[in-house]
Amino acid sequence: MTPVHFTFSAAFILGLSGLSFHRSHLLSALLCLEGMMLSLFIALSLWTLQLDSTNFSAAPMLLLAFSACEASAGLALLVATARTHGTDRTQSMTLLRC
Repeated sequence: MTPVHFTFSAAFILGLSGLSFHRSHLLSALLCLEGMMLSLFIALSLWTLQLDSTNFSAAPMLLLAFSACEASAGLALLVATARTHGTDRTQSMTLLRC
């Protein structure tokens, strides 16, 4: 395993562990998801560079577009949650409260 591969796989694992262990705030969960998506973008970009093929050259840009859509939807949910519940703490959110 090269140091570059270790770096982006470690970034993905750190984002995944942050998402699973530190879920107290919605914003921190969104940041962990964004870190995971960026590490996947780097991995996909390096994979297409190693293949030297133009068939997969649009895949990293497509992943980056989906990542931007995911970030905007997450921030919209964060704003809506903060307006209805008054905070972004995930422990204070219940489905029964309108």
